[in-house]
Amino acid sequence: MAVREKLIEVKDLQISFGTGRKKFVAVDHVNFDIYKGETFSLVGESGSGKTTIGRAILRINPTSAGDIYLSGKKINGKISKELDKEVIRKCQMIFQDPMASLNERAKVDYIISEGLINHHLYQDEADREAKVQKALREVGLLPEFASRFPHEFSGGQRQRIGIARALVMEPEFIVADEPISALDVSIRAQVLNLLNHLKREKNLTYLFIAHDLSVVRFISDRIAVIHKGRIVELAEAEELFLHPLHPYTKALLSAVPMPDPEVEKKKKLLVYDPSVHDYSVDKPVWEEILPGHFVYGNQKELVEYRKEI
Repeated sequence: MAVREKLIEVKDLQISFGTGRKKFVAVDHVNFDIYKGETFSLVGESGSGKTTIGRAILRINPTSAGDIYLSGKKINGKISKELDKEVIRKCQMIFQDPMASLNERAKVDYIISEGLINHHLYQDEADREAKVQKALREVGLLPEFASRFPHEFSGGQRQRIGIARALVMEPEFIVADEPISALDVSIRAQVLNLLNHLKREKNLTYLFIAHDLSVVRFISDRIAVIHKGRIVELAEAEELFLHPLHPYTKALLSAVPMPDPEVEKKKKLLVYDPSVHDYSVDKPVWEEILPGHFVYGNQKELVEYRKEI
């Protein structure tokens, strides 16, 4: 098997907010790699730290411990101005809310080209306009939309404008933060198909953040499940769906609706109870149980997980 190139490496990442007695650790001891050209999904309930990790990779959130690498270069903490510019150009974000993430007072033309203007990534006015129109076409919008304001568009169209804004910078890596959760179900598939198509066309790498496992199965190569700031399981998409090991992963999967009404009727909904873990003496570790399948648990639990395989 060919050795895959690591684009993003996250090592022992910790992110906390506040200080002293008010300190809150939002993300603790998180480790994962994202390989070039793959879609790596981070799944968990609201408040589990998914977006916080995505924002930390893009240097929006500061980190309190651990390291983040982009193509082997450390990008968290204090870095040079040149590297900061490189991160901004190579790494872009598609935001969750297409309504809130676009400047209502600016025309689409300016919204998409703001990054180009800030980083002088165009030769002249004609080149800038051409890049904006190309980005609009790539996301399935008409070039003449450039002269309109965001309020003239639907949610799905706004999200496409957000994707065009990310694409125009010609990034290598995109953090897609629940890019479809605010959209109608009929539009969701279109946006997912668009993201998949762009990934193939432009050799992009995605960190796809979601709370809905049924969505990530369709788009992901590998999935990490996060609970209260810790990743509890990580595996290839199909492997995770066929052989979930951690009780929290099983609970999330049991909430995925089935298209077959008979199967849905017989399905048992699992509720995750964190008190099933006794970590007072036997401390949990992050262990690779099968090649590429990691799970968080203590020695007693790991023995049980191995029996399930």
